[in-house]
Amino acid sequence: MFHNILVAVDGSPEAEQALTQAIDLAESEHSRLTLITGVHKPPLIAYSRLNGDVLLKLDADARAWSDEILRRARDRIPDEIPVTTIVTEQPIRPALIEQIHRGRYDLIVMGSRGRGAVRATMLGSVSHYVLNHSPIPVLIVHADADQSSGAISREIGTSNTVGTSRPQAFTAARLMASRSSTRAASQP
Repeated sequence: MFHNILVAVDGSPEAEQALTQAIDLAESEHSRLTLITGVHKPPLIAYSRLNGDVLLKLDADARAWSDEILRRARDRIPDEIPVTTIVTEQPIRPALIEQIHRGRYDLIVMGSRGRGAVRATMLGSVSHYVLNHSPIPVLIVHADADQSSGAISREIGTSNTVGTSRPQAFTAARLMASRSSTRAASQP
């Protein structure tokens, strides 16, 4: 059902848990994975008093950090799963939506820090943005405080939060995919 899965990674525990779920899905569905991360750049105001050499060093360090995040994520994926990696310098929200349109993905998997509505509104939530703009199913993984138990919460294509085990995640992701295709078929 899922042949081509996009996975957003940023080095956070939530993204690590999302990658674990994506790997499990890819193994069970014989899918390929594409890992994407963004180069984090501070707002331009932060650069206002810095000279060219310092700016170049900051940019190089940000790129190296993003490359390291992708390398670590890539190293976790078994050799039998085809994988592609992408580093974008664009703001991550529109970059993810653009990649979804360009890459013919069946599913995007990403972590969420679970900041809550007020903090997410003030700080901006990438997962919330993708959930509201993605034309494909979205599997959002929330790492619980006790990650060792294997319990995680997920949002799949809606704002409903469901506590599930891994096999239930596959069922929920398949259900969301069928809902998406049903919605698309019913639209004029």
